[in-house]
Amino acid sequence: MDWKIFAMCFGAVFLAELGDKTQLATMMFSAQVKSPWLIFAASSLALVTSSLIATTVGCAAGRCLPETPIKIAAGALFLIIGAVMLYTAFAGGRAA
Repeated sequence: MDWKIFAMCFGAVFLAELGDKTQLATMMFSAQVKSPWLIFAASSLALVTSSLIATTVGCAAGRCLPETPIKIAAGALFLIIGAVMLYTAFAGGRAA
């Protein structure tokens, strides 16, 4: 096992999820029920399932497409999402 890749992926996903809507929803559900382990299990399964889908699609794309277009598309998507977030923040929370 490549522990460097494991640590990089864990750190990226962990930091991306901190304060995310998913984490806030999980906290809300936990505050409303008397079975926090049920909420933990359900939210963990949901994250594992979405990660499985992302990994499967990414693996298939990696086999079918050359690496350079994938990197360009990922970078462009990242820039577009960032631009939309900045626009929304500076436009007073209103998206176009």
